[in-house]
Amino acid sequence: MTNRPPVDPASSLVFRTLHNSPDDSLWLVDENISQPLPAALSQIQAITNRFDLYQHMQETGWMCYFSDFDLSHLPQRSLARIVLRIPKEKPLTHYLINQAALLLKDQGELILIGDKSEGIRTYSQRAKERLGGQLSETKMNAGLWFANITCAAQVSTRELDDQRYTQLRELSDKSGFSFFSKPGLYGWQKVDQGSAFLCDELATLLGQPTPLSGRILDLGCGFGYLSLRSASTHAHLTCTDNNAAALRACRVNLDHQGLKGEVIASDAGNSLNGPYDTILCNPPFHTGFATNSDITNRFIAAAARLLTDDGNACFVVNKHIGLEHKAGPHFGKIRLHADNGHFKLIHLRQPRH
Repeated sequence: MTNRPPVDPASSLVFRTLHNSPDDSLWLVDENISQPLPAALSQIQAITNRFDLYQHMQETGWMCYFSDFDLSHLPQRSLARIVLRIPKEKPLTHYLINQAALLLKDQGELILIGDKSEGIRTYSQRAKERLGGQLSETKMNAGLWFANITCAAQVSTRELDDQRYTQLRELSDKSGFSFFSKPGLYGWQKVDQGSAFLCDELATLLGQPTPLSGRILDLGCGFGYLSLRSASTHAHLTCTDNNAAALRACRVNLDHQGLKGEVIASDAGNSLNGPYDTILCNPPFHTGFATNSDITNRFIAAAARLLTDDGNACFVVNKHIGLEHKAGPHFGKIRLHADNGHFKLIHLRQPRH
């Protein structure tokens, strides 16, 4: 019997709220929702920016859509209730509150659920100002709060600052490297220093010049930085991520640089078949507000499954993550290539399929 992790109190409260929600309700689902998910409710639509959650919801019968919270298909003033467990990122939370002001009926309800340490009380006040209705707050236990904000017939025209959430914009790092990114991506305004470390060392790590040709997989691609720095225009490139915003930005970046790779939604590579000659990976170790030690294991297992017998998997991880030990059951050769005091570069070979 599999031991499932306990559902966190905020997610439990979301699930109870959904069961008591009226017809024409919408559930906005991001990475802060824990599993297992509740049974499908026919009167509720769900939209998520996470492909793993989308897959689970499809399997359990939810009417669910996968996108970077594109709500443009919903008629304005059509929803009786929107339920949101507040996201980690402020621009996304502000964007979804702004959308609620457009989509809720007169006296429709925005339900916000989250911990005081996550800023829910501030968000609740801002939602009240934006929606123009009444705010009712309930402290559930410890720091957990439940907020119900009604939508007035005339909402405020002053939008919350969502940093133009829907818009990709061109940015550049200190070296002049330019890329397209947007809110909704982890560290969206900068180049991840671990990824930069891997790209700088890649030729030495592999003992061959870059940019690389052959079949390349960018596993957990984000906006595509590893591919942009490492793949040649002749490479057979595949980029994959769990996050809808990442997939959107990666596609634009590849097109801008003239790379013809595929950009595919997957949960740690679960929808890919391979095989690949080279796998590049900077695996995440956070899920929403929480760290998740299981994620690294899943990316290692995926790399072993998808790599050719004589291929190379190149990982960069925080120095505190014991990837060398975790990779033991999956690879015959494991080598620490470099450690700069912040990040480690690990070279994996001979996958145990």
